[in-house]
Amino acid sequence: MVVLISFLNLSATNPPAKPIRILVITGGHSYKVEQFNQMLTSLGDNISYQIAELPAAYDMFLPENRSKYDVLVFYHMWQKITDEQAKVFADCIRQGKPLVVLHHSICAYDDWPEYFNIIGGKYFHKPTTVNGKEYAVCSYIHDLHFNVKIANPKHPVTKGLQDFEIFDETYKGYYVEAGVTPLLTTEEPSSTPIIGWTKKYGKARVVTLQCGHDVPTFENPNFRTLLKQSIEWVYTGKK
Repeated sequence: MVVLISFLNLSATNPPAKPIRILVITGGHSYKVEQFNQMLTSLGDNISYQIAELPAAYDMFLPENRSKYDVLVFYHMWQKITDEQAKVFADCIRQGKPLVVLHHSICAYDDWPEYFNIIGGKYFHKPTTVNGKEYAVCSYIHDLHFNVKIANPKHPVTKGLQDFEIFDETYKGYYVEAGVTPLLTTEEPSSTPIIGWTKKYGKARVVTLQCGHDVPTFENPNFRTLLKQSIEWVYTGKK
């Protein structure tokens, strides 16, 4: 049984006739639920959300449930998946369900290489070979102040933003697919330089943001803007 929590926000000017319905996939990693939900609520009344936790959330990728939401947002770090679940999961996105990937979702599915292709990157918990290149175990550091640089200021996801400081967790040594379009970078030495990107997977637009560990990031206005504009862009594709 999938447990869904729905909220409709009430504070934006000129909202569309129907809000963009996001389905947030969680599981496999703890997080500050109240503050995370407050961030989602802050996105405005043109975005509504549901939360579904894995493994029950696998049902939401089935064809009969795909019409219940417009955009997927990953905030999970799940590992277990059957061959059939993997097929349905990948097909859901390949057929055009837009996707925004946050933080520890880069660390999910160590043994499912197609997931790396879906999101355009991967944090490795064990030595892994991707496209003939060997990657060592990645590293992370909690609670750092570091600067985020806007790599592509003309992109709809980053429009109106300037370089900013964030207090977050860094990941170092993770794989980033060669064909992605970088959106965010950092010179922080404990991080892989590219920390935000976009790509296509089948018919779907995908945005991956490495940031998003804890409450300071949830409350960061620049991160909230990135999340909102990521959701709007993967859904509409408007420039």
